[in-house]
Formats: sequence, C-alpha cells, structure tokens
Amino acid sequence: MKQSKHIHGLRSVAVFAAFGLILVACGSSDASVAVDTTPVVETTAAPSPLDFNGDGKVVFGVAVPGPRDDGAYYQALVDKVTSFSVENGFEAPIIVDNIKAENAATELSNLAEQGVDIITVGASEIADPLADLTAKYADIFWYCNCGAGYPATPGLAQSQDDSSEISFSTGYATGLLMKAKGGSKKAAFIGCCDLGFEKEAYMAYEMGLKAVDPGFSMTYIPSGGFPYDFDNTAGATEAFNNAVAQGIGAVYPYLGGAHESIVKLANEKGIIVNSAGSSKVCERTDMKWDIAARFDAGDYLNTLLAEMIAGTFKEGDIRVFHVGVDKEPGAVICGASAEDQAAMDAVYTKIAAGDYAADFGAIKGKAYAAG
Repeated sequence: MKQSKHIHGLRSVAVFAAFGLILVACGSSDASVAVDTTPVVETTAAPSPLDFNGDGKVVFGVAVPGPRDDGAYYQALVDKVTSFSVENGFEAPIIVDNIKAENAATELSNLAEQGVDIITVGASEIADPLADLTAKYADIFWYCNCGAGYPATPGLAQSQDDSSEISFSTGYATGLLMKAKGGSKKAAFIGCCDLGFEKEAYMAYEMGLKAVDPGFSMTYIPSGGFPYDFDNTAGATEAFNNAVAQGIGAVYPYLGGAHESIVKLANEKGIIVNSAGSSKVCERTDMKWDIAARFDAGDYLNTLLAEMIAGTFKEGDIRVFHVGVDKEPGAVICGASAEDQAAMDAVYTKIAAGDYAADFGAIKGKAYAAG
C-alpha cells in the first residue's frame, strides 16, 4: 500500500533511566543512592514524505532517452536528482540513460523493481508504457516532464511548459544580439528530423528573430538519422558546417548528446549560440553560451519537489510552467546589457499578458497538423 504523502510528526519516546548517584561517606560503610527519575526524551527523525514505499530510505530512479552527461536537457535532470539526494542524505539515485522508445517498457519495469520511491522520466518519447506501469507499480511516485500535449494519466504527475513561449523568447534574445553585433542576418536551427515539437520550436524561434528585425531569417537543418536522434554528432557537425557556408550569425543547436559539440564549433567561429534546456550555462567557463534557452527539467523538478513534500503536487496533477509567470522557463542573455535586459523584460511581460497567444496558437496548429 502506498504510504501517505503527508509529513509525519516526530515520534517522542520517553525513556526513564535510573542514574545511581552513590554517595559514600568517608570512613563509613553506609551508602545512599539517589535515583533521578526525570524522563530523558529521545527523538527519532520523521520519516521522509518521499519514502513512498515505506522501507525507511529514499531512492530516486531517473530514466532518460539520451545520455546523462549531454550538457543540456537530460543532464540538467540527472544533476538535480543527484544533488538533491546528496543534500538530503538519500541513497544514490539509480540512473538509466540512452533508453530507446522500443525498449522503454522493459527499462522502466526493471527500474521499478529496484526499490525506488520516485521515478522521474525525462521525455515523452519513452513515456508510452507509463499508463500501465503507474498502475502496476502503485507504490512508486511516477513523474514525467513529458511536455505540452501529453495526456493526463492517473498515477502520473507531470510538468509541462509552452515551447512557443520559450522558443519565441530565445529567438528574440538572439535577434537582440545579432542586431547589436551587426553583419549576418541569418540564423540556423539544427534539430533532429523535423518532428512536430521541433517545428513548433523553430517557427516560434523565427518569429522571435523577426520581432527584432523583419529582415532576419532562419533555416532549419535536420541532423538525425532516425526519429529522436538528437545525439548524432557527425550529422550535427555536417549540418553546422552547411549553415556556416550559408553565412549564419547565430545557431540554435536543439540537440541532446550532440549539443556541446556544436557549441564548441560556434565558439571557434564566433557565432552566437544558445543552450537547449539548461539554465546553468551562463555560469560555465569551459565553453561559452550567449543565451540560456531555459526549459530546464532540473529547475522544474526542484520546484515540484517542494510541492511534493508539501503534498500540493500529487500523482495525476499536471503543472504547467509559463514564461513571464514562472521563474523557470524562458531565455536569458548571459551578461545582458541594461538595454537588452529591459527589452527582454518587456517581451516577457507581453508573453505573460497573452499578446502573442493567437500567433502561438497558429504555430502549434501548423506544427502538429497531420501530414
């Protein structure tokens, strides 16, 4: 049976200990013993509200379709679970990466059999088995950052965001930097294989570019050899070189395991580049990102863990993060000038107010249209 998700109070155990104080009078055989009957109260730590299977320890499982160290979206989730476990004295998380869609049911079932309390699933491409698994393993808290449009599922807690909002803000930030730099008015968006969610992202990205300068343009270049192949470094490198030949001034490597290889190439060429999910890139010194395009699974989970502990985020719930409303999603210019920051603040306000809602709706309609 699943353990209650409410925080349990401290259990107090009164222990009466007899302390013999033996007072021996000098030169006398008489002894007096005083017994202190004051109760000594021992406390035991409250069981963690995250100990869903009730075995006295907390173990996270993480399942992602890409590499755990991609420097982008998947690593953000893995890093957050790892650091949270360490900070709270939990067991080391069990991480399974590079899961193929066709193997997802087996991999997720194997993970569920290892005594985990919470399983965090990193993307919708491996989420098809969840409707069955959440029922079969009901003593596990199942969570998926499945993305917009994934259906509500009993037993599955979800986070979602709005890709149009995030990608528009990223395109707008890129446009500001391109305008300040001068020169090329072309940007490239390197993805996998023109999937629906990629289409939404690159159309909104281009809309953001053109909101700064209608003369800016964007070219989408696929790099994957099959659906969800976001880790194809050779294909991404070829796509980048083709884009450079076209005279681009900015690139969005909308990739997983191949992301950092393109960042390095962009650094070598002096081309504006942004992250693909990670919010922490502005702090890194090994490579240079100009913009953090934030749809960071680790940031979402960080917020939701507090809500899980409080009992306000439960299985079956869907938490949607919005640009300009929530602090987690949206683009941030690394080391932004005061002028650029003011422009970004203004566009965030417009997004939150719904000024672009009709445009975003049209983009979604085109991106996911049949055929």
